[in-house]
Amino acid sequence: MEVILREAIEKLGNPGDVVKVSPGFARNYLLPRGVAYEATPGNLKRIAQERDRLEAAENTRRAAAQELASKLEPISLTFSARVGEEGKLFGSVTSSDIAHQVEAQGIKIEKRMIDLPEPIRALGVYRVPIKLHADVKAEIKVWVIKA
Repeated sequence: MEVILREAIEKLGNPGDVVKVSPGFARNYLLPRGVAYEATPGNLKRIAQERDRLEAAENTRRAAAQELASKLEPISLTFSARVGEEGKLFGSVTSSDIAHQVEAQGIKIEKRMIDLPEPIRALGVYRVPIKLHADVKAEIKVWVIKA
């Protein structure tokens, strides 16, 4: 199924691009969220007229994400946890925990933005990437210390 993107989507395309995706992805994710239009002749005409507006909106979102990234870069979070043998934690530090600590410092991010493939389960210093925009990523330093 062909769709016209209204926003930049990582590994898919930029606003105004006509891309071919599976029908399920379009029906269940892209179309309900308003991220894309179905690629009909009428929508192709409409997107040609909207392209400048979409690019301006995308540039605004990118600039806001870059500003947020500059605020996030100097942040260093510390988690104290109980530790068992060999430095393994009783429990773990998850993306939700990180999001709560960042929010406590006055910066609002969602836990789904934090690119933590699996929870942190050992002591140490970690660089945790945060996806703010398809083109903008920030990293924060997370210290996990013994309680």
